[in-house]
Amino acid sequence: MMRLSIIVPMLNEAEQLPELFAHLLPYQRAGCEIIFVDGGSADGSAILSEVAGFIALRTARGRANQMNAGASRASGDVLLFLHADTRLPQEATHYIELALGNKESCWGRFDVCITGRPIMLRVVSRLMNWRSRLTGIATGDQAIFVRRAVFEHLRGFPDQPLMEDVELSKRLLAFSRPVCIAHCVTTSGRRWEVHGVWRTILLMWRLRWAYWRGTDAGELARLYQ
Repeated sequence: MMRLSIIVPMLNEAEQLPELFAHLLPYQRAGCEIIFVDGGSADGSAILSEVAGFIALRTARGRANQMNAGASRASGDVLLFLHADTRLPQEATHYIELALGNKESCWGRFDVCITGRPIMLRVVSRLMNWRSRLTGIATGDQAIFVRRAVFEHLRGFPDQPLMEDVELSKRLLAFSRPVCIAHCVTTSGRRWEVHGVWRTILLMWRLRWAYWRGTDAGELARLYQ
């Protein structure tokens, strides 16, 4: 039987934590290990996680650093990295077990559906999923999961402030192509709505193109903010 550890990096997520706790509680009751990793929240996110009965770690800010800290604490043989604004589909653990049932497969991700009012977000979701299938590159919004042994062999996420998911995917491709689960995780379109869908699309493509050409991730992180 596979034991799954779900690692959630967070920063000032207190407003949405009650709903996230309710979402993750059934997974905890089913035997999954849930680890929240706080990167210096000022709203009591870590305390709320502890009060709710989850493991809560505190570490320096930075999503890659937070996820690596969670992974080092985890005891599961499969690690799943979940953004605080992302929700898993029903029976997610079953889909992961099927995905990794083939010993040649060591990692994977879910399709993503971005929630929000603009209809264009549906198109963006489909393009993201299509691109991921074509390239073998996954994003954090797609809830990446990986065998712990392989993750540790790669020494976790690279220590960089942006594109850590892209870089990890590139390294994981040396082991296997990702298993692309067609069932969707849902993730918030709040950034897209606040900054504008088309503006955000152009920014994302600009950042990916620059990263592919070798631009430093620190410089890209400043543009992203």
